[in-house]
Amino acid sequence: MEFDIWYSLVRFSNRDKLSLLKKFKSTENIWRNVCNNKLEVDQDKNIIKLRHILKKYWDENRIKEIKNILTSKNIEIINYYSENYPKNLKPFEDAPSILYYRGDIEKINSNKNLAIVGSRDYSYYGENVTSIISREMAKNNINIISGMAKGIDAFAHKYSLQAKGYTCAVLGSGIDVIYPYINKNIYYKLLEEGSVISEFPPGIKPYPYNFPLRNRIISGLSDAVIIIEASEKSGSLITASYALEQGKDVMAVPGSIFSKKSIGTNKLIKDGAYPFTTIEDIYNLLNINYKEKIEIEKNNLNKIENEIYTVIEDTPIHIDDIVRVTKVDIKRLYEVLFELQFKNHITCLSGNYYVRISNSI
Repeated sequence: MEFDIWYSLVRFSNRDKLSLLKKFKSTENIWRNVCNNKLEVDQDKNIIKLRHILKKYWDENRIKEIKNILTSKNIEIINYYSENYPKNLKPFEDAPSILYYRGDIEKINSNKNLAIVGSRDYSYYGENVTSIISREMAKNNINIISGMAKGIDAFAHKYSLQAKGYTCAVLGSGIDVIYPYINKNIYYKLLEEGSVISEFPPGIKPYPYNFPLRNRIISGLSDAVIIIEASEKSGSLITASYALEQGKDVMAVPGSIFSKKSIGTNKLIKDGAYPFTTIEDIYNLLNINYKEKIEIEKNNLNKIENEIYTVIEDTPIHIDDIVRVTKVDIKRLYEVLFELQFKNHITCLSGNYYVRISNSI
């Protein structure tokens, strides 16, 4: 364990780190052969150049501190040659040599994995599509991989967990650093029913340069990547770019040409990404059998609920217009609207607008 911890602290390119690990087969062998000067100087000049960097990161106190954190917080550490290292990452030359994880990562190697990523600045449309996809994947034992960022990522985890699915969050911080902290409930739920993964040692802050590194793991773990919403410069487009480099299929959800939140996804489609139009598109992309979803009828509505539900459609409608059409007293209307929200048939948007919740695509 000590040697794996040490190697996770070493800072040089992931390609060089993995190449070195492949050459010596274990982090302990790297230390004993490279750092203890057991190699002849002219044996491998590239390795000799890395020697001083490797030795610089051997810090007994830091290694001991991290080891204690792993024990106290039930954090596991694995390397490229560990039995439960994610097999989808294995083919890539820049795959992480060391991974920290919490929770259960066994399912990552046993089921199909779909990455769902998107904008932090999301719309109701984006949340609704994410909810439908995540729940449907859970029904068919397809894992959801995402980055636990605010917005679409968080919704992907949330709705997968609600549907009793398996989901894994890849962090851009140390495995024990919850970022953003607003997602702390999701984080702790993942420890119980999913998993959290990071290549960064405990305590590492979410520095901006960590996230592109995190994104390559999200796409690498997955069999396909779907971008829900993305502005022109969204970080989720970096994930899409990594996915294409890794030979993964990329799908994007088309959005309004008037929405800044869909500029990135619409451009992806224009450039050749698969457009998402129905759930079946994902199953076709993953080459798995499609279990048709049976629409749940709204048979639990009373007369007045059904009357108001009929007025509220897929396009948001203001409460004043609902009053005008239904002629229902405003006090009674609020009661019915609350019931419809409680039954998960509609949702209230900002500005007193209401819209139906779609449960399938």
